[in-house]
Amino acid sequence: MSFSTIISAAVEGLNVELIRVEADVSNGLPVFHMVGYLSSEVKEASERVRTAIRNSGFTFPAKRTVINLSPATVRKRGASFDLPIAAAILLSLGELEKSPDGNCLIIGELGLDGKVRKVPGILPIVMEAKARGITRCVVPEENVREGMLVPGMEVLGVKSLEETADIVSGRKKPRPAKIRKKSISDGKLPEDDFSEVRGQENVRRAAELAVAGGHNLLLIGSPGSGKTMTARCIAGILPPPDREESMEITKIYSVSGLLDEREPLIGQRPFRSVHHTATRAALTGGGLIPKPGEISLAHGGVLFLDELPEFRKGVLEVLRQPLEKKSIQISRAHGNYSFPADFMLVAAMNPCPCGCYPDMQRCTCTPAQIQAYIGRISQPFLDRIDICAESSRVEFGELTGEDKAEGSAQIRERVCRAREIQKVRYRDAGIHVNSMLEGENLKKYCELGPAGKKMMEQAFDVLKLSARAYYRVLKVARTAADLSGEEKIREEHLREALGYRTVDRKYWGRQKI
Repeated sequence: MSFSTIISAAVEGLNVELIRVEADVSNGLPVFHMVGYLSSEVKEASERVRTAIRNSGFTFPAKRTVINLSPATVRKRGASFDLPIAAAILLSLGELEKSPDGNCLIIGELGLDGKVRKVPGILPIVMEAKARGITRCVVPEENVREGMLVPGMEVLGVKSLEETADIVSGRKKPRPAKIRKKSISDGKLPEDDFSEVRGQENVRRAAELAVAGGHNLLLIGSPGSGKTMTARCIAGILPPPDREESMEITKIYSVSGLLDEREPLIGQRPFRSVHHTATRAALTGGGLIPKPGEISLAHGGVLFLDELPEFRKGVLEVLRQPLEKKSIQISRAHGNYSFPADFMLVAAMNPCPCGCYPDMQRCTCTPAQIQAYIGRISQPFLDRIDICAESSRVEFGELTGEDKAEGSAQIRERVCRAREIQKVRYRDAGIHVNSMLEGENLKKYCELGPAGKKMMEQAFDVLKLSARAYYRVLKVARTAADLSGEEKIREEHLREALGYRTVDRKYWGRQKI
C-alpha cells in the first residue's frame, strides 16, 4: 500500500476540527514534502518523524513521500500531528499490518528517539471525536487519564512509536489504564479561612452575598484592613461545581496545557488572582491563534483584581463586555474565536494613593491626586459592580479578642443552600444564579410590592442610579431574600442592596472633595 489515511484533530480556540492525515510513499526522487496550510512547527515535523521512524527500528527507504493534512482551509499548528504522520507513513510502507479504520483517532508529539510526548487539548479532542462517532483514540500515555474523562470512549495511551504500531496493528493488546472516578468534593479546599478575618462583619456579609448570587464585588478601604485576605477567603465558600461544570472548566485548562496529568478533572471552582501589570491579551486571550486568557481560566469561578486603580484603564475597560455577555469574542485574520467567561469579579482597592482617605488627618494626598486616582475607575465599569463594600480599620480589641469568627465551612453551607434555591427556581429559564437575571425573568422573579416600589423610586432619584445599576440592586436584593429563605423580596432586602450602592457614591458620586 502506497497511500494511507489516518484521522487526527486540530484545536482552534476551544473548537476542534478533525484532520485527515494522508500519506503517499512512491518511487521517485527522494523527498519529504508536506502540504495543507501548515505552520512552521508542523513543517518541522518532517525531520522529527523521519528520525523517529529510523530510531524506532523501522526502515524508511529513500522514496518520494508526500503528506497532506486535510482540509487545507484549516490552519495546522503545534507538534501534535507527529504521531499520526508517522503512523500514516508506516502504513504506506507496509510496516503496519492493517489500517486503522475511520473509528480510530491518533494524536501525539514525537521525540527523535521515537518516544511519544504529551500535547495540550486532549479532552476537547476526545469529546469531539465521540460526537463524530469515533470509538477509539490513541493518545500519549501522559494524556490518557485526561482522555478517559469522556465516558463511552476507548482511550489508549502509548509511550513510543513502536508501541503505537503494535497497538494499531493488533499485535499487542493495550494495557487498560486505571483512573479513579473523582467526585466534585475531592478538590483541595483553600487554606485561607474566614475564621481568620477579624472584625469586618459588613465585608464578610458582602462576600457571602456576592458568592450566593454570583455578583461582582468591590472592596475599598485603607491598607491592611483585610481586603485581600477577605478576597482570598472567598475561594473557600464557593459552591462545588457539578460534573458538567467541572468538564467545561477542565476543557479550558486542557487547551491551555494546565492540567495535572495524574488528576486531570478539576473538582473546585478556579480562583485566578491577576497582577496589575497584566495586559489586555493576558486577560482576554492572545496569540495569532488565541488561547484562553485569565477571564476564561476564571470561568465558573472568581477573577480577583487587587490594587484595581493600578491596572491600565484599557485593561479594565476590556472587561465590560465579558461581564455582561459571559463570553469573550476575539477576531483574528484566520477567524473568530469565542471563549466562555462566566466568572465572578472580585476587586480590591485603596481610596487614594496613600490609602488613608477620607481620614484627612492621616491622608497626605491632594484633592487632585485623589480625584485622579479614583477617576481611573470609570462609571460604566462601576455600574457592572453589584456590591461595593467598605473595609474599615480594624480595632485593637478585635485583633486580640478571644472570640473566633464564623468559619468558611458554615458560610459555604448557607451559600450552597441559596444556590440550590436558585437552581430549582431557574431550572426552566436556562440560568443558574441571580446575577444572570434579565428581561422578563428579572421582572418575574424580582417583583416588588407597593412599599418596595416606593423605596426604589426614591433611591433611584436620590442616588441617581443608572438603569443598569437599578436592575443590579434588584438582583442583589433577590439574593439577600434567598439567603434568609424568603420567597418575596422585602424592604429590608432592598435596604441592604441599596447600602452597597451608597459606598461607591461616597467616593465617585461627589463633585468636590
